[in-house]
Amino acid sequence: MLQHARDLLREVYGYTDFRDAQEEVLAAALAGRDTLVVMPTGAGKSLCYQLPSIMRPGTGLVVSPLIALMQDQVGALRQLGVRAAFLNSTLAYDEQWRIIEAVRAGALDLLYLAPERLLQEDTLSLLAGVDLSLIAIDEAHCVSQWGHDFRQDYLGLDVLRDRFPGVPRMALTATADATTRDDILAKLAFDSGAKRFVSGFDRPNIRYTVRAKTDANAQLRAFLEERRGEAGIVYAMTRKKTESIAEMLNARGFTALPYHAGLPGDVRATSQGRFLREDGVIVVATIAFGMGIDKPDVRFVAHVDLPKSVEAYYQETGRSGRDGEPAEAWMVYGLQDVVRMRQMVDMSEADDQHKRIERGKLDALLGWCEVTTCRRRALLRHFGDDLPEDCGNCDVCLTPPETQDGTTAAQKLLSAIYRTGQRFGAGHVIDVLRGKDTEKIRQWGHERLSTYGIGADLSVTEWRSFVRQLMVQGFVRADDARFGALRLTADARAVLRGERTVRLRKDASVKPRVRTVSQREVFEVDPKDQDLWETLRQCRRDLAEEAGVPPYVIFHDATLKEMLHRRPVSLEEMLAIHGVGQAKLERYGAAFLDALHGEENPEPAGAPGSSSQGEIREELSWQDH
Repeated sequence: MLQHARDLLREVYGYTDFRDAQEEVLAAALAGRDTLVVMPTGAGKSLCYQLPSIMRPGTGLVVSPLIALMQDQVGALRQLGVRAAFLNSTLAYDEQWRIIEAVRAGALDLLYLAPERLLQEDTLSLLAGVDLSLIAIDEAHCVSQWGHDFRQDYLGLDVLRDRFPGVPRMALTATADATTRDDILAKLAFDSGAKRFVSGFDRPNIRYTVRAKTDANAQLRAFLEERRGEAGIVYAMTRKKTESIAEMLNARGFTALPYHAGLPGDVRATSQGRFLREDGVIVVATIAFGMGIDKPDVRFVAHVDLPKSVEAYYQETGRSGRDGEPAEAWMVYGLQDVVRMRQMVDMSEADDQHKRIERGKLDALLGWCEVTTCRRRALLRHFGDDLPEDCGNCDVCLTPPETQDGTTAAQKLLSAIYRTGQRFGAGHVIDVLRGKDTEKIRQWGHERLSTYGIGADLSVTEWRSFVRQLMVQGFVRADDARFGALRLTADARAVLRGERTVRLRKDASVKPRVRTVSQREVFEVDPKDQDLWETLRQCRRDLAEEAGVPPYVIFHDATLKEMLHRRPVSLEEMLAIHGVGQAKLERYGAAFLDALHGEENPEPAGAPGSSSQGEIREELSWQDH
C-alpha cells in the first residue's frame, strides 16, 4: 500500500518523497485508524487526507469551515486530475444536484462540506447511502473553546462517530497546544486509541520581528516600502481600521484591499480573487481573512494590532512563505494594545474559567513580545517544541535588544500611580512624572505630589514603554471600572520596598534600510535569466486565466525556478521536475517547453499515460462546466 502511495505521490502530485510525518499519518489512515494531525502551515496537511481518500474505496469527506478553502483546494485537485467537488451555497441549484448525483454514483474521490451543511439531516441521509473512505475535519482547532478560533457549528461533529461507524476520522490543524489537542479529541468523540501526530512547529523561512508601536501607519509604510510588488496580508483589529489603512496605502501607490465580515459578499469574493490571481496585492483584514487559503507566495504578514494569543499569531503569520521562500512576520504593539486586549477579556460574557484561560493566553503573548532572547525559540517553546540553538533569523538574534536595571524607574512609576490615587490612565501619570503643567494636574493638585517632575529626564515614549513592560511583567494592571486607570498589583509592593529588582528593555529605534529592488529578485534568479523567468511567469498567468484558477495552482514558483535551472527539453525531462505530475504534464508541459525554448522544442504535446488522463478529464467535464 505504501509503495502504491509513493507511486501516486509522484504521478498525481509530482513529488518524489513524503515530508516529515506524512507517511506515518498515511499509514495510520490506510489502516483505518482515527488520527489527530498537528502540522505547521505549509507542511502538507492536506495531502495526509487527500491521498488516502484517493486510495481507499469510496469517497473522502472533508469538513472545512470556509468557502474559500473549499474552492481553493477543489480547484487545485481538479488540476491534478482528482475527482473533487464541494457543496455550498455559492453553487447554482442544478450544479448542486449534479454533485449530489455524482456522490450517489460514487464518482468522486473527495467531497468538501461546511460543518453546518454536513449536519443537516438530508445531507447525513445522503451520505448514509454512500461508501465513505475517510472523514477529514480540517481546521480542527475550531471545535475547541480553548483554541483561538472557536466555531459553534463544529460542536455537532461528534455525531459522525455514530452515524458512520468504521469510517476512519482525521482531525487536522496547524495550531493546538496540549490543552487544545485534548479538547479536540474529546469534543469529536475520538476513541482513546486515536493516533496523535504532532510535527515540529518551526517555519525557519519566516523572520519574526516585533517593534514598539509609535506611529503605526508610518511604521507600516516604512516596512512596506521595502516590499513593493510583493503579496502580503496586514491584520488590524477593527473593520474601520482595515478600510482606513487600505485607503492610506492606495494613496501611496500600493494595491491594497480591505477585507472584513461587514463588506458585501461579492466585494469580499472579488478582493479574495484578486489577491489569489494578481501579483503584489495587499489585503488589509481582520482575522476573517486568510484561513485555509493556499496561496504559496505571500511574502509577509504584518500586524498593526495585537492578535488574541500566541496560537492566533502563529496561525496568522503561518499564511506567509508557504512556498519555503523567505517571508516576514512583522508586528508593532504598544501600551494601548495591552490595555484594550485585557479589557476585552475582562468585559466578555465568558465564564470565569474561560476568562482565566484567555488571560493566560494573552499574558503568554505579551511575554513573548517582550523577550530578550531568541524569539523563535520562545515561540516554539510555547508549543512544547525545542530549538537547540538560536535561530539567527528574528529581530532579537539579528539586533540583540539592550536591557537595563529599571528598578529606579519602576519605583518612580509605581509610586506616581499610587500617589495619584490609582484612578488615572497612563497619559496623566506620565505627565505628573515629567512635571507637565496641565489643567488636569492643577485641578487635582498633583503638582504638589512628591513624584511630580521626578521623571523629567525620560521622554513620553520611554515612559509609555516602561508602563507597557510593567503591565506585561504583572506589576500594573488596567482597571476596567475606571476606564483603564492604572492600578498596582500585589507584586508591586516588593519593588517599591526595594526587595525586588526589575529589568527593562530599551525599545530599538530602527531606521528601515531602503531597498532599491522591487519585486522579489530574491527569488535567486540570475539577472541574465530574468527575461526568461518573466516569460515563464507570463505563460503561467495565461494558462491560469484560461483555466480560471490562481497562477500558483498551475505551478508554484519553486517549480518554475527548477524549470529555469534545469531547462528540460522533453516532456520526459519535464516530468522529473518537482511539482510536475502526470495530469499537469499533459495539460501544460508543452506550453512551458515552448516558453523555455520557443520553436526549438521538437516534441509535440502529449505524454506517457495521456489516454488515461484523457479519460479522467472526460469524466470530470461536468465539474469544469
